[in-house]
Amino acid sequence: SVLDVAVDIRKGSPTFGEHVSVELTERNHRQFFIPRGFAHGFVVLTEEVIFQYKCDNFYAPQCEGALAWDDPALKIDWKVPADKIILSEKDKHHERLEEASWLFDYNENLY
Repeated sequence: SVLDVAVDIRKGSPTFGEHVSVELTERNHRQFFIPRGFAHGFVVLTEEVIFQYKCDNFYAPQCEGALAWDDPALKIDWKVPADKIILSEKDKHHERLEEASWLFDYNENLY
């Protein structure tokens, strides 16, 4: 089981800074489409998970941006106590939404 989260990071969007979360499990067979202009994060809720992404382009690390998982402005309930969260070294040092300068523009065609 995985809690998959998308955050609208398109400045000017009526839903800027809001998020949607979906629990993906072996039983419910759900998929979660995350369009361009949205940040994506997930937390594993069970001991073992196999998780796959389908992407619309090749990975480009120079274009990568990330938000702090615990940004209080986002109000994301990760369903795991903060002291149990395990992050990669890279993911321990991301900025909050209000500090991010790399966000998308709602009026720009992303496709």
